Order: sequence, then C-alpha cells, then structure tokens
Amino acid sequence: MEPIRIHTGVVTPLNRANVDTDQIIPKQFLKRIERQGFGQFLFYHWRFDDDGNPRPDFILNNPKYDGSSILAAGENFGCGSSREHAPWALEDYGFKVVIASSFADIFYNNCVKNGILPVQLTEDEVQEVLKKAENHTCSITVDLGKQIVRDDDGFEAGFSIPGYHKEMLLNGWDDISITLTLEEKITQFEQGA
Repeated sequence: MEPIRIHTGVVTPLNRANVDTDQIIPKQFLKRIERQGFGQFLFYHWRFDDDGNPRPDFILNNPKYDGSSILAAGENFGCGSSREHAPWALEDYGFKVVIASSFADIFYNNCVKNGILPVQLTEDEVQEVLKKAENHTCSITVDLGKQIVRDDDGFEAGFSIPGYHKEMLLNGWDDISITLTLEEKITQFEQGA
C-alpha cells in the first residue's frame, strides 16, 4: 500500500445516507480473485441503466468529477455485508479518502487495511463539504498527521482516528507489513534465542 500523509483531491459528493456495500459493488461482480478491476463496477446500478448505458444524472458520470480522489457521503456509509470488495472498488476507481459522518465498523476497518483513509466528520461539516462540492469543483486537503481536513475557502475540521490505524496509513502498512516490522524478533524466536 502507498502511505497516506497529506492528500489533496477533488471531492465527489454522494449525498446519500446508508449506502451499503451491495450498492458500492453489486454481488454479480465479485467473481474476481485479484483486487484489481472492481472500479469499473463501482455503484454499478446507480451509474448504469439496464442496458449498461451511463445514467447522466448520477454523480460519477458527471465529467466535472473525473479524476476525483475524495468521496464525501452521508451517514452510515459502508453498511450491509462485510465484503472487502467495497473498498477494493473504491480504491480501484481512484478514491483515496472517504468522508462521512459515520461508517459501518467492518467497512471502516476494511478501508484502513486496503489503504483508504476513512474520515469521520460531524454531520454539519459533511453537509458543508457536500454543498461546496455540489456547487463547484471543490478541492480539499486531508492531513493525516495533523488529523485536519481543510480547503482554500477557510473550511477546516479536525477528525479522530485510532493510533494503530493512523500508523498503518502513514506508513503504507497492511497486516503483513506490520508483522514484518518484527521480523528480527520472529527470527530470534524461531532460532530459539
């Protein structure tokens, strides 16, 4: 995984609450065994009609948000099943940060384990970000070290993150990488030292 320290990107506003993992990545696209290639199916039933044509009224089909790397959404984002494919699809599409007022616990942990920074702000702060992003192209900077979200128009908000998750993201570590930080001690143990 790539480390996330300070990330600046355009915000895509998905002003919907209770977005579940089945909406993020529908079940029929879970046949892949690798983590890549899921981005094309992100929010599939919202992005495309029954014939596979892009729906012009869905936010990801708006060229204004092409290349966006920050997704802002309503409360309880990532609820539903515990499929890890949901953050895989978000990451493969290009999102590095997801901002919401609340997250499902398993989804939150799956994001961290897959290199996506889930940022929980207050409902009022999220609504301010959503409104800005809906009205014009809005770029936001997320500073993980300082745990601050800010833009160039004076918006600034702090967020909390468990220290363990922060360390994982700052260093670009997954669970295996963390284990390998103890490689010397593991080798000593295996050698009976």
